[in-house]
Amino acid sequence: MEDPKIPRRGLRWSAGLLATTMLTGIAAPAAAQTSAAGSGTAVGLEEVVVTAQKRSENLQDVPVSIVALGSQKLDQLQISDYQDFMKFLPSVSFKRAGPGFTNIYMRGVASGENGNHSGPLPSVGVYLDEQPVTTITGPLEVHIYDIERVEALAGPQGTLYGASSQAGTIRIITNKPSTAGFKAGYDVQLNTVAHGDQGYSAEGFVNQPLTDKMAVRIVGWAVHDAGFIDNVKGTRTFPTGNITINNNQAAEDNYNDVDTYGARAALKIDLDDNWTVTPQIMAQRTEANGLFAYDPTVGKLKVTHFYPEKSDDKWAQATMTIQGKVSNLDLTYAGAYLRRWIDTQSDYSDYSYFYDTMFGYGAYITDDAGHFINSSQYIQGKDYFTKQSHEFRVTTPADQKLRLVAGLFYQRQTHNIQQRYRIDNLAGSLEVPGWPDTLWLTKQLRTDKDYAAFGEAAFDVTSKLTVTGGIRFFKAKNSLVGFFGFGPGYSSSTGVAKCFGPAVVEGGPCTNLDKSTSESGHTYRLNAQYKFDRERMVYVTYSTGFRPGGINRRGTLPPYKSDFLKNLEFGWKTSWLDNRLRWNGDVYSEKWNNFQFSFLGANGLTEIRNANSAKMKGVETDVNWRVTEGLSITAAAAYTDAKLSEPYCNDILVDPTCLNVDAPKGQRLPLTAKFKGNITARYEWDLGEMRAHVQGSAERNGSFWPELRTVERNIEGKVPAYTSVDLAAGVERANWRAEVYVKNLFDKLGETGRFAECATSVCGAETYRYVITPRTIGIKFGQSF
Repeated sequence: MEDPKIPRRGLRWSAGLLATTMLTGIAAPAAAQTSAAGSGTAVGLEEVVVTAQKRSENLQDVPVSIVALGSQKLDQLQISDYQDFMKFLPSVSFKRAGPGFTNIYMRGVASGENGNHSGPLPSVGVYLDEQPVTTITGPLEVHIYDIERVEALAGPQGTLYGASSQAGTIRIITNKPSTAGFKAGYDVQLNTVAHGDQGYSAEGFVNQPLTDKMAVRIVGWAVHDAGFIDNVKGTRTFPTGNITINNNQAAEDNYNDVDTYGARAALKIDLDDNWTVTPQIMAQRTEANGLFAYDPTVGKLKVTHFYPEKSDDKWAQATMTIQGKVSNLDLTYAGAYLRRWIDTQSDYSDYSYFYDTMFGYGAYITDDAGHFINSSQYIQGKDYFTKQSHEFRVTTPADQKLRLVAGLFYQRQTHNIQQRYRIDNLAGSLEVPGWPDTLWLTKQLRTDKDYAAFGEAAFDVTSKLTVTGGIRFFKAKNSLVGFFGFGPGYSSSTGVAKCFGPAVVEGGPCTNLDKSTSESGHTYRLNAQYKFDRERMVYVTYSTGFRPGGINRRGTLPPYKSDFLKNLEFGWKTSWLDNRLRWNGDVYSEKWNNFQFSFLGANGLTEIRNANSAKMKGVETDVNWRVTEGLSITAAAAYTDAKLSEPYCNDILVDPTCLNVDAPKGQRLPLTAKFKGNITARYEWDLGEMRAHVQGSAERNGSFWPELRTVERNIEGKVPAYTSVDLAAGVERANWRAEVYVKNLFDKLGETGRFAECATSVCGAETYRYVITPRTIGIKFGQSF
């Protein structure tokens, strides 16, 4: 019986971009200063301020690999969600099982986890302002509107950001309330998707001062994304009983549409000249239908599925940030409380069909009269998450020769898991007790806790040389309790048959798992930065990152341990041509020890093992060039070489010498292309009383394997490289603006991933392919007040 999974709907990891030119990089999206229109004289790039090191600093002064997309760049690139902005982050890859279900990876630190609810924690942390929003199975997918900037910090960020920042951190910084005056705006757009339907969106914000020390900012959005996958009519015959089914009731064109709506409200209160309190609440709901992949055995952008597929992802987060001064020390408290509810339904008939065809599974599935029935399964899930986090830190003045950041951090996450595998008209004797038509049930509570104390000190040895050292001491706890498995009438050795006590998770028939594990340790960072002058700097960093271990719910397996990442990096940040050209970059070498790998083991249950080790080497670079007053070019690229440094074996517990190799030494890690890049050119000019612009972007994502293991990757095949092109043109005048755009101009069927519905060795004959959205043509209008 396959382990319950988060549903696999999703236009997959929207990856990468061109850069067939070797102008490689998106430096922070610095907007250029303005000058007299039509002068033809190039002007310098604006300073970009980031807060990657827990204080406001010029991007060019920060000795960390950062890509920053500011509000202007986010708008120019038509970015509204994760898959939009991640294609402009060369070091980032992601696996997206549908809206709301994204796993993010950086610098090739990816083993191809199946995203199971009792599997490893994410290796990349996502923050909304000061608060982490990475839940146990992945981050919240925050709609991108009225956002100040997005920062992507590559490499271990374990000193200042902790456990889920093993491979890097992505920070989404919202626009804050301002007492400077009233401000408001809105944007509306319509679009049409090739081979699909029409989409639309409406977004708006209001900033209103209440007094000279208090202001409120309210933001809202409603977005409809058009579907483009067809669920076409078809039949399937199960060998056992010679039963034929059809999907006449479920067939529908363009059935993977999405509706997202939400709001954010923040209040800023200046208590006095030194203290500010900023409470904020944000809520969002995403309702998605269908599957976001197609089945090539059925046809281009087509599937034949037999049961309704949908997800309803709702979440709300309340946060509080308090900032102030005591003497010359800056104090910050950041706290958050999150609740998230996800209701899902997924077709699982591939599993039933292939197991019946290969192993006669249907012979065990009958009705109360003992007759063979349609053994197709479908999954109904109800997942409830809570998360609270608290951080308190102290920062010394930035103008001192010795600068310190120190703090304490606590985080607690829970996931109440309900996954119900249903077969209509199932015999009562085969059901999980108390759950009609349910062959398999997961009813568990997972709890993860993190405690940390951290500190980082920077010292100016000379006016040119600065050294930095940081350390983070951590303790992590993980527990998993509840029920999983079959009813007593279906299995005498698993499920209810293995229960040892009454139910402790409400709704479960009994308890057959109750385990916990804890670990402690530390990560650290050492950095040296040398400034040749105000425009050019180099740095070298040695840093480490970690990811906590956890419980294997198969009771005979030990817990999986933390895995650690070591990083050695050399980077540069430079400005040229009177600050009209910025060129930043880095080279790095990383080693990933005892990395966690999840796979389907005996009885189709997810198992997590600590594999041997892997090495990642790469180059990242970015360019931002203000060619003339009207013309700007930005580009970014990354080359990533991620390979096993030791062979991998699934059965390492019974085969410690690894005689049966599942992936040999030197095998490429999955999910990350060797090359990913993008380039954008934008030209602006005066058109009468209006300001006009045209823009073109090209994005390139190289080929990659969806799986780590040799047999499985040979079944699923290699994901080919692709290139997509976006165009936009528009005008603005006074307080209004209008734009037309085309995304994926040449309608490329760019693949972003592959998967089979159950174990690849069983269901691999029906391998699904995730693709980028087909050509989308749209028009956008907005006003500011």
